Amino acid sequence: MSKILIDVTRLLTRLYDGLLPTGVDRVGLAYVQRYGGQARAVLSERGVSSVLTERDSLKAFEWLTSSICNRNSIRRLVISACTSSLRKTAFERGILLHTSHNGMEFQRYYRAMERRNVRSVFMVHDLIPLTHAEYCRPAVDQAHRQRIRTALEHADGLIVNSRFTLDSLIAEAQQAHLRMPPAVIAHLASGLPVRAHGKRPIDTPYFVFLSTIEPRKNHWLILHVWRRIVEEYGNAAPKLVIIGRRGWECENVIDMLERCVALKGVVIEEASCSDERLSTYLQYAQALLFPSFVEGYGMPLVEALELQVPVLASDIDVFHEIAGDIPEYIDPLDGLGWIAQIKEYMQPESRARAAQLDRAKHFRPPTWTTHFERVDDFIGSLQT
Repeated sequence: MSKILIDVTRLLTRLYDGLLPTGVDRVGLAYVQRYGGQARAVLSERGVSSVLTERDSLKAFEWLTSSICNRNSIRRLVISACTSSLRKTAFERGILLHTSHNGMEFQRYYRAMERRNVRSVFMVHDLIPLTHAEYCRPAVDQAHRQRIRTALEHADGLIVNSRFTLDSLIAEAQQAHLRMPPAVIAHLASGLPVRAHGKRPIDTPYFVFLSTIEPRKNHWLILHVWRRIVEEYGNAAPKLVIIGRRGWECENVIDMLERCVALKGVVIEEASCSDERLSTYLQYAQALLFPSFVEGYGMPLVEALELQVPVLASDIDVFHEIAGDIPEYIDPLDGLGWIAQIKEYMQPESRARAAQLDRAKHFRPPTWTTHFERVDDFIGSLQT
């Protein structure tokens, strides 16, 4: 078995900053839980990397999996890593597993791994900044293109979360006239622990929208939908719970949240929501709303269906790949379609909701066991 190295730079930085894990972070934490007992941790900055000692690696993995944040200890660990970077650690054979996009763009990172006799395997979560730059911050498309093309040129292998992401990656390689490295599709399991029902958080019917607030997630349309529903139903309108931080390029959404009188008391923002509270919100919801214009995967869809919570989702390919015919699919531009489905699903005896719950009984959620079986086989194939 190859020696496993895991780049934990993003995870440790976010822990230090006191930030709750995103979907990308949940994936990284799953890799730490799976391989941490036999792995070494890697820290990197602008392509300059350091392999932590076994002792420091175990410390870092323990902090990450337990969410223990001792800022002084993390600072000392980083200083130790900077010192150890002067020593050229090499392995008989090694595999780097890098599960975030951070640092993919630096060629010296790959070269340093080659000198350590380590093969670099990166996870690609999406190519959205390349395919849909209009939904991202300015210049993010250029930065992400550099990441992806550097990985295509220098990575020994790529892990992707969906067929949709792999197809996007192949198209980018062809457009850039670059070779396509070996790749494996490994669907992601829910990062949300399955918990027993807690106390119902809201007495009246409500829907959940789980996502960072950013343009491609389509919050603006849903808020206009909700205003129309409030106009029709008044105090009987269902609540909308938006779970996620405010992101970028979303001023119009913030204007609606802060200044739309009709939505006051009806739309509830939860910017920092623990896993326990999120699980409770989902379990009592009429449905999860997932109206994105584009996704590389769609972790909230998996999280909801695993909890047997209905989903109203955009009619996009990757959602069909993950969930088949279980959700109700609606075009992300079809405001009237969203209104109709929400009005149906808010009813106590909704037949459509009951029918989806029946379909959801047949949902087979991706598991980390299956994910890592595919990853382990892939790692093995790179050594032959």
